[in-house]
Amino acid sequence: MAERTEGVVLINTKPLSGYRVIELGQLVAGPFTGALLAYFGAEVIKVEPPGKGDPLRNWRVLKDGTSLWWRSLGRNKKCITINLKSERGRDLVGQLIDGADVLIENFRPGVMESWNLGPERFKESNPGLIYTRISGYGQTGPYAHKPGFASVCEGISGFRYVNGVPGEAPVRPNLSIGDSIAGLHAAFGILLSLLSRHSSGKGQMVDIALYEAMFNMLEGVIPEFDGAGIVREPSGTTVTGIVPTNIYRCADKKYVVIGGNGDSIFSRLMIAIGRPDMAQDPHFSDNAGRVQFEDEIDLALSTWCRGLGSKEVLEILDASDVPSGPIYSAADMLGDPHFNARGLFEDVQVNGEPLKIPAMIPKLSETPGETAWAGPDIGSHNAEIFGKLFGLDEMSQEALKNDGVI
Repeated sequence: MAERTEGVVLINTKPLSGYRVIELGQLVAGPFTGALLAYFGAEVIKVEPPGKGDPLRNWRVLKDGTSLWWRSLGRNKKCITINLKSERGRDLVGQLIDGADVLIENFRPGVMESWNLGPERFKESNPGLIYTRISGYGQTGPYAHKPGFASVCEGISGFRYVNGVPGEAPVRPNLSIGDSIAGLHAAFGILLSLLSRHSSGKGQMVDIALYEAMFNMLEGVIPEFDGAGIVREPSGTTVTGIVPTNIYRCADKKYVVIGGNGDSIFSRLMIAIGRPDMAQDPHFSDNAGRVQFEDEIDLALSTWCRGLGSKEVLEILDASDVPSGPIYSAADMLGDPHFNARGLFEDVQVNGEPLKIPAMIPKLSETPGETAWAGPDIGSHNAEIFGKLFGLDEMSQEALKNDGVI
């Protein structure tokens, strides 16, 4: 949002300043969308059920009774409590949505309509609303009604099929990647819709399906099958049709990643490991040729790496300008000078104690995002929102609390 004065464009400190977002999402996909928008300046009001709040508050590693993950995912959000199972609570949420630019919800299709909070309700009262819906299988189609966690949707999307060791069970990354990728797509859809609204004045629905978000990551899998009848299979630690790119174990039992699949890079790599014969062999001069001799190339690299420590391996490859690197844990990342120089860790205060959480990207040169506060406690912003937006005094708020509404 920008103002133009005498030929000079004045830009707000954050690119999404002035936009109000209502987040009804729980767990990962919807809240990750909200976190991205909040990081870049949107006012995100997160609505949670009284008492327990978002279940993610109790997931994984807890400190003082609250998930450390929540402190990151809930950053910059204004957290209020409203009981959506009560009619008065739904009326309050409806009023919030009437005054918002964006709604984010990730309930199963039909739930919002059952509460009279579906998109049709707001077409007249808030025609500019960007109504964002995240679900397992989308709002339409024969699977729309099915429950869909990321684990299941990663499977049906085709993503899990190509990951793992041939002949063994497909593997899952130890992250809820389907939720996060869906959240990225939702944020992208919201921004596209806001751009469209500038010219049309109208809002629209953003329909994000978790399985489709992962389907969008499948590169050439579909055209390769349709055009050539080839089903891409799992390839273990490599990538099908690109050689060499793999992980290798070193003498100190640590692993390194080596990507030598560019033609000139491959030549430098082979010279660096003492195999100039392979660098000069015309069979290996391009990727198509190298694919035919993948096992031979991998054997040469494995043998070389096993004889050296990981640090020495990487020093030699760095000196030869070959893409390579370690496989980092959280401890490794926190101690790495490049991560710190790039500002990838932000310090927040939680109950008077410092906590590092990851910065969010992209990095913008003129209007960067930042973390203003860590994920707050349940209902931390009740007084502000119910007082300022609804005009309710303390007595009225206490009455709603006693009635189980907030």
